Amino acid sequence: MAALRHAGSLFRVRSFAHWFGRTDASSLAEFAISLPLLVVLVVGIFDFGGAFNQKQELNNAVREGARFGAAQPTNDLCSGCTVPPSVDAIRVLVDSYLTAAHLNDCGLSAVAAGTVSGPPWAYQASTGCAGTLTLTIVRGYPDCGLPNPAQPPPTINIPCTKVTISYPYAWHFNSVIQLLVPGSNYALTNISTSATVANMD
Repeated sequence: MAALRHAGSLFRVRSFAHWFGRTDASSLAEFAISLPLLVVLVVGIFDFGGAFNQKQELNNAVREGARFGAAQPTNDLCSGCTVPPSVDAIRVLVDSYLTAAHLNDCGLSAVAAGTVSGPPWAYQASTGCAGTLTLTIVRGYPDCGLPNPAQPPPTINIPCTKVTISYPYAWHFNSVIQLLVPGSNYALTNISTSATVANMD
């Protein structure tokens, strides 16, 4: 009986030695080592690709808002008062664009105009988002310097409409990079963009 047990143990040892001596074992070890790098690479591609696409949508939203605002009359603008109708109309247009692009507006549509004072008029919303969305609108932006074609050095200061958005993107890269560099912390910020258009009024 002891001889049978000894033979069985010897067979198992030889089987394990044979299995670990094959190239399959080295391939498994290589895969285990490279798996964290592969995960970081895949998540990074999806994360930064999604951020790039979202940046394009935000660019389009603020551009449309600035174009619309530049075409509105400026006789309703005031300093230190609640949001003028032309400014709030820009907020509604930007929010509609975000919704049409299937982006979370973080509750921007529900921000009461009476709670925002300016200029500049800054709307903040954070409902259902990873951070705070900030939409800033300036109707009489003074720094819209356009070059004078007759005399290149001077500039013509034309009041403009400037629309800026800071959007809280849900980054996943920071959680997976710790597979490669434990304890690392890469603070990825909001996605920000702006557009400026000369006022027609």
